[in-house]
Amino acid sequence: MSKLKKKIRKKIFDIGFDSVGFSKPIVDLKTSKKLKDFLDKNHHGEMKWLERHYEKKKNPKKVWEEVKTIMVVGLNYAPQENPLKINDLKEKANISVYAKNKDYHLIIKNKLKEFKNWFNKEFNLDCKIFVDTAPVMEKYFAKKTGVGWQGKHTNIVSKRFGSWLFLSEIFLSIDIDHDKPSRDNCGSCNDCITICPTNALYENSKIDARKCISYLTIEYKGPIPISLREKIGNKVYGCDDCLSICPWNKFSEPTKNKNFLALEKEKDLKFFLNFNENIFKKYFYQSPILRIGWISFIRNILIASGNSKIQSLSSSVTKYVTHQEPLLRGTAVWSLNKLHNFKKTKLYQKIKTTEKNEYVKFELSCLD
Repeated sequence: MSKLKKKIRKKIFDIGFDSVGFSKPIVDLKTSKKLKDFLDKNHHGEMKWLERHYEKKKNPKKVWEEVKTIMVVGLNYAPQENPLKINDLKEKANISVYAKNKDYHLIIKNKLKEFKNWFNKEFNLDCKIFVDTAPVMEKYFAKKTGVGWQGKHTNIVSKRFGSWLFLSEIFLSIDIDHDKPSRDNCGSCNDCITICPTNALYENSKIDARKCISYLTIEYKGPIPISLREKIGNKVYGCDDCLSICPWNKFSEPTKNKNFLALEKEKDLKFFLNFNENIFKKYFYQSPILRIGWISFIRNILIASGNSKIQSLSSSVTKYVTHQEPLLRGTAVWSLNKLHNFKKTKLYQKIKTTEKNEYVKFELSCLD
């Protein structure tokens, strides 16, 4: 290992990252074709930026022409307890592990900036830093750099950190000896495919994002398909099932970064049902949840409330049936019908005769 590489690696670990690897900025043809097939099947749903950025994703030099080496750095965010336990707490709002504290983008960006400043001062060279901010095939390069391999759940798995690594990239304008790629170590295990509530995973490392609970609760802005709602359970932001079940997690240790530790125990669904937009923005002001907006979040809370079968939530859900936002009115109709026989109520009869929105009328018709 060259002195330069050793020096860079040492700095990465001193800053607080847990893993690092180096690769040439080349994407092989097989991987490019796999991405194209994913897009052609429309398995990316409404994430249209993946289409727009296809050419850049398959050629990092179109992101930054001067790049000669890609560094992938990993940061452990393993939880203290297995998140699968929360699936059974039907009265609780189940939030993905990575979103239970501060926005990881901000935490990692600050660390990357520290490296960038050091690199510029030490070598008088520029570098580019990315954490979900550029069309980089980070999972592909994570494997190429030896940081981990792409598990059957499509995420990176590490022998040391299991399925709990945040990834980010540093583009260097100098040649650094590249590392050996990781070997696939999933073997015959299909636990992540089997546990997926919506069957979003198929074959090896393939996913139909349109069925993925993380996609549906975070990226997707419309009415969640009726056929998938009950399968979402109490999940209101993301889903960790496929990550949590991974056998490699037994070798991981809980993160020591206090910014990634859960701030508090899971809140009751009723707590969030009483939010308005201002309270939402104040409560989640440092959280990645803020970016999905209040409407999508309450939509998710309403679905989880219906799935809870806790009839005492009915009064809190009912106010959304007359909300100005059609998405919330329609979702509340579904939720109320799960909590009790909404069709037999006077409110149902009133709404059915006065509702003008076609989507909400569709939700009402589905109760027939």
